[in-house]
Formats: sequence, structure tokens, C-alpha cells
Amino acid sequence: MPYTAEQPKRRESNDDLRARIPGWGADLDPKNRPAVPRERFDPAATGAHWDFPDRQPEKWPRERSVEHKMLTPVFGTTVPPRGVSGVLRKYAYREYSEGQAAHWLILLAADRVDAVESHLLSFASLRPDNPITETGVLSELTRHGYSSRVGRNRADVKHQWMDPILVAGPWVLAAGLLYTTVRALARRR
Repeated sequence: MPYTAEQPKRRESNDDLRARIPGWGADLDPKNRPAVPRERFDPAATGAHWDFPDRQPEKWPRERSVEHKMLTPVFGTTVPPRGVSGVLRKYAYREYSEGQAAHWLILLAADRVDAVESHLLSFASLRPDNPITETGVLSELTRHGYSSRVGRNRADVKHQWMDPILVAGPWVLAAGLLYTTVRALARRR
């Protein structure tokens, strides 16, 4: 049973593991491990008084990896899955193991979709995103942006030409689409 207070039993002894895996057990000697005084297993000293931790209540169905039989006793609740990005995240956890690239690629795509959803939702609020102040463009002009890159052999200079396209491009595209839509609606009237 996972998540219990006692340490799990090993299937093989230290000698069997050392014989089978070259270099296994190199850190078994306490002299080679600086953290040994803090690694004592003594639940009474830590104040642990449970055999199995109390389970956190689940307010909505949580994503759980297919490798695990149950949800961990404690989990994050700060950002519940929502919208299209939430559907993508649930799909990644339901269909693919954490050892598969598809699982992580879908989660990366869900993060990008969530960013777009958040930008679109900001337009519906009283304080929409401000790309000029929130992207740091003004600091390029006031905080030695150019001189900090030139002649310093920095790696980010190689892709610096793409930054305006990646940062401002979606905003320019959205403004162009908005202009085209408003113009088309005005012509129909």
C-alpha cells in the first residue's frame, strides 16, 4: 500500500543488488552521505501520528495518472481544469501513461491553449491584458536592454530576432482580425 508511514520492504538484499547492478550502493556508507544525520526514520520524532494520511476532499474529479491505482492523499487545487485546456489535460491523463511523449505533448498544448483562453477572458474583464507593460518591452528602452546583449556572447541573442514576432505577433493578428470583423459588420449595415 503506498503512502503509509513505514518504509517499504525491499525485494532484493543489498548484496544481490550490488552483484547485479554495477556501482549500486556506493552511497550506503554513512561517511559518503552528508545528509545522514537527518535521514533517520523515526516517525515519533517528526510528530507523524498516522498510519495512512488523511485524504484531502476531492471537490471535482481530479486528473490521475494511469500508473497509479488511486489519487495521492494530498494534491494541488489552485487551478482546476477548465475550458478546452481542461479537456485536453483530462484526455492526456486518461489515455496516456506519464512515460509516453504524447502525454506530455498534450499537456504542453493544453498550457498554450490555457494561455490563449486567459488572454481572451481578460478582454471580457474590466482590466484586460496590456502587452506593452506586461511583456517588458518598455524596459528594453529604459533598462539598458541593448547594451546588456551586445558584445556579451549571450546565447539568447541568436533567437532575439524572433521575440517581437512571438510576443507582438498574436496581438497584431488579433487586432487585424478585430478590425476586419468590425469593418465587415459596418459594410453590412
